[in-house]
Amino acid sequence: MIRVFAIWAAMAAVLLSYSLPSAASDTLKLANERPEAYLPLLRGKKVGLLSNHTGIDRDSVHTLDKLLAAGVNVTTLFSPEHGFRGDADAGQKVGNAVDQQTGLPVVSLYGSKSLPLSAKVIDDVDVFVVDLQDVGLRFYTYYITMLKLMDEAAREEKEFVVFDRPNPLGMTVDGPVLDMSLKSGVGALPIPMVHGMTMGELARMIVGEGWLKQTSSPLALTVVEMEGYTHDMRFQLLNRPSPNLKSMHAVYLYPSTCLFEGTAMSLGRGTEHPFEMYGHPEMRDGEYTFTPRSMPGAKNPPLAGKKCRGRNLQGLPDDDIITGGVNLEYVIDAYRNMPRSVKFFTSFFDLLTGDRSIRRQIESGRSAADIKASWQEDVEQFREMRSKYLLYR
Repeated sequence: MIRVFAIWAAMAAVLLSYSLPSAASDTLKLANERPEAYLPLLRGKKVGLLSNHTGIDRDSVHTLDKLLAAGVNVTTLFSPEHGFRGDADAGQKVGNAVDQQTGLPVVSLYGSKSLPLSAKVIDDVDVFVVDLQDVGLRFYTYYITMLKLMDEAAREEKEFVVFDRPNPLGMTVDGPVLDMSLKSGVGALPIPMVHGMTMGELARMIVGEGWLKQTSSPLALTVVEMEGYTHDMRFQLLNRPSPNLKSMHAVYLYPSTCLFEGTAMSLGRGTEHPFEMYGHPEMRDGEYTFTPRSMPGAKNPPLAGKKCRGRNLQGLPDDDIITGGVNLEYVIDAYRNMPRSVKFFTSFFDLLTGDRSIRRQIESGRSAADIKASWQEDVEQFREMRSKYLLYR
């Protein structure tokens, strides 16, 4: 059974235009590559595993297969956005199912009606395990799914174990801190847009800051740490964390270009390079053209079939993108080059930024640098709080 999922994952990794980890991370050991650390926590217990296609090691063996091969009693699988196999579109409803490879039940945690868990599911689990490759952004939904499951585990007094993974944006802390009046499915905690924490570190912060729902006893949390990881490490992801993040270049641009999801613009969904461009049929002064089409992972992309004029960001150096952090210059450029007859912003933009003032500042003509300065004090306060929960240099 172990090779079935491994073969599938290996094929996926080849097709996903991600290279293997760089030499800088050759000494890195992922949490799921440390059985001596995690097996004593799980033996003799009924295990519920929250994971998806990203839960592999660098030999493309999935954590599920590792646990089953070691005789761990995995009773239930839990899936986040995009499903357990990671092939569903962004926001696509994914229901409960049966995993075709193992016959195990899959409980979808993505959607407003997914919780609370049923008594049967709860009875079948002694310890919840999370192994997900997050991207390190407040509006990326994997940590929100983990947070929901942590609430369930705390309420039911179950153990909770996080298999830690690198944050590909772990070198950056930037962006406005979420105004909790804007709490939503793309923002659940008072943290910056780019928080610079691993899932394990963020779980520690969630417990330490009292962000779980009121419970009679604290959550029994254990983080299985990585070895050899530092926050400035340029870790090349093993496969796509979601269908439209097709390269590390797109991951580095994602904190800035994902904001176009809250505008009238296309950010390249329905092309081979989503998040690496932006445009609109009516954008002025756009030297690059593209036409979004329906394709796997983007079945109904915005502005499908319409020729868009805009900018191509594929040639920007990674170092410059990382140094720039959350860069509002792209959104400001698009806003200034769109006719006012087109409604540019949607309410989703405020949910993504987590701060209503960002949209207003752009509309009033403020520069990207001035707007960035407006959130720096909050970021520094967050850095101080964050320091208590970091596990890695």
